[in-house]
Amino acid sequence: MVPHLVTALTGPINELEQRVLDSMPAIERWFRLEWMEHTPPFYSSVDVRNAGFKLAPVDTNLFPAGWNNLTPAMLPLAVQAAMASIEKICPEARNLLLIPENNASNTFYLSSLVQLRRIFHMAGLNVRIGSIDPAIKKTTTIELPNGDSITLEPVIRNKRRLGVKDFDPCTILLNNDLSAGIPGILEDIHEQYLLPPLHAGWTTRRKSKHFKCYEEVAKRLGKLLGVDPWLINPMFEKCGEVNLAEGVGMECLSTHVDALLGKIRRKYKEYGIKEKPFVVVKTDNGSHGLGIVTVRDVKDLEALSLKAQSQMSGTREGPPAHDILVQEGVLTKERMNDAVAEPVVYMMDRYVVGGFYRIHAGRGADENLNAPGSSFVPLAFEPSANLPQPGIRPGASAPNRFYMYGVVGRLAMLAASYELEATDPDAEVYE
Repeated sequence: MVPHLVTALTGPINELEQRVLDSMPAIERWFRLEWMEHTPPFYSSVDVRNAGFKLAPVDTNLFPAGWNNLTPAMLPLAVQAAMASIEKICPEARNLLLIPENNASNTFYLSSLVQLRRIFHMAGLNVRIGSIDPAIKKTTTIELPNGDSITLEPVIRNKRRLGVKDFDPCTILLNNDLSAGIPGILEDIHEQYLLPPLHAGWTTRRKSKHFKCYEEVAKRLGKLLGVDPWLINPMFEKCGEVNLAEGVGMECLSTHVDALLGKIRRKYKEYGIKEKPFVVVKTDNGSHGLGIVTVRDVKDLEALSLKAQSQMSGTREGPPAHDILVQEGVLTKERMNDAVAEPVVYMMDRYVVGGFYRIHAGRGADENLNAPGSSFVPLAFEPSANLPQPGIRPGASAPNRFYMYGVVGRLAMLAASYELEATDPDAEVYE
């Protein structure tokens, strides 16, 4: 089932879909060659927006939750990918320790951990879940609404190894984005594989770095496909420290917002697009602080600053200043039962292992859907139709549409591999 697209089904997205399907052998060869040179992140998920005239990633998560949203039909793909990735890193692996976010009490998140545990168990590993949350002082079992249960155990640090009671893993899988910083218990581990590496966390990672790497790979894929890379790439600007409540850095922010809106207007004019351009303003690292704000005009920033100031007026300390990413806003023209929707693509190692639609009935086509009130619909396939179906007209085949999402998702994953190489503190630097 293909979601309903508000745009006419003869639009540029269908032309792009056709171009992608026609170029499938060249695309797959290109990715194969890239993976000979670069190491994909251990796992990742990518939020994709389909505006009907462009298709672009807007966020790449290197510690994805939400595994419980994948349709059961895709589970064998995830298990095979898990086998391949573990085999590559530690062929003799027997035990895997999964480290979740702290304060992991949300049953939805805990269900995602259960699914991850299931995937790696089916891949042939003993899996235990070890918490580094100081509040978890003893083994804690939590019953979940769907009948599953999950056991969290306090992590034990012994010299240079991590484990839980009577369990010594060779591989440690982080499902904690380290947005609160790198805890000492995870540092200086040299005898075990820690995946993803610590510099994949938000202590080090910057969205501007990621999208700079994405811009580079999008240009190269665009050249291969013979299309304008703008059709798959959201433009962006980075602004230094901004504090809305104290009015710090507002001039820089206004300048970048104005410049980017101007660039988008020129592109819209070139393609005859009648939509009103907008940008999205968000912190450059992590998902904390400012949140995600849609801005259609520089004047909106003034109202935003005044709102932040009034919110902070009764408190002693204002919020910290943040580096800011100003990103081209990409509409979503996809609908599920009249609710706005966006696809999220899940990958493990270099393989697409599934995805789902994030839907939100209370949000508009130009707003962030990753917000309270959102729900999830697995990307639906007949079990036999996971592969693309050549010859079917664009916009009529779910596997073909999902293949196109998968290409854009893998492109963002490739950008993440470039990004992690560039920020690796242990990488050798050649003069």
